[in-house]
Amino acid sequence: MTADPLAPLLDLADIAAAVERARDRFDRALGHRALRRHGGQVAAEVSLRSAVASAGLEGHHHERETVRAGTVTEPVLQGALRVAGTLPGLSELWPKAPRQALAKLHVLAAREVVTEAELGRPVNDPVVAARLDALATLVAGGTQVTPLVLAAVVHGELLNLRPFAGPSGVVARGAARLVLLSTGFDPRGLLAVDVGHREREPEYVGAAGAFATGTPDGLRSWLRHYMSAVEVGADQLTAIGDEILAA
Repeated sequence: MTADPLAPLLDLADIAAAVERARDRFDRALGHRALRRHGGQVAAEVSLRSAVASAGLEGHHHERETVRAGTVTEPVLQGALRVAGTLPGLSELWPKAPRQALAKLHVLAAREVVTEAELGRPVNDPVVAARLDALATLVAGGTQVTPLVLAAVVHGELLNLRPFAGPSGVVARGAARLVLLSTGFDPRGLLAVDVGHREREPEYVGAAGAFATGTPDGLRSWLRHYMSAVEVGADQLTAIGDEILAA
């Protein structure tokens, strides 16, 4: 039997406990009573906030209410909105054909940002191709670790690999959310992890750089950040529920 390549990540100091805390925080948020009658409204708000956060992490900052009003036409923000809105429809494709799903995400994210010839096409680099193949193998059943760890690895790898031209960070964050949707961890898209990344942006940038080193300490730094972002995302779900019930 081939050993699970991601299993050792859970042996890193504090990581198993951090994963458990993040999962518990999200489980508690899922009990919010707003989800019983307003689940669709909550999911739409999570999608909007996630897109605004993802665009902000690419350096395109917009006020949420301005975006909600539909007056922002800036391409990266529009791409992030398209990605967020399309994720549920890609959740079945993702584990079966992850490279095809990534290409679709890039087309959505980078329209009007890169040339037509670049849309959906990874950069022509054999190292990038090999690492994308390895990542696709993991996504398609090559690991049995918790979806939170797999999502973190997918996110960190795509963020540092930058396999596509333009706003590849939007693609990386979309792919990580796809892991959570497709595995059934967050099938309704209620976890605003990207808001957590945005609120902890300096840590996000530093931890992503640490992940790129491939060292145990670097991987631990990224995983700790990711689980903290999940907790922020869970708290965001609770806040959204409270706001909807108070309206």
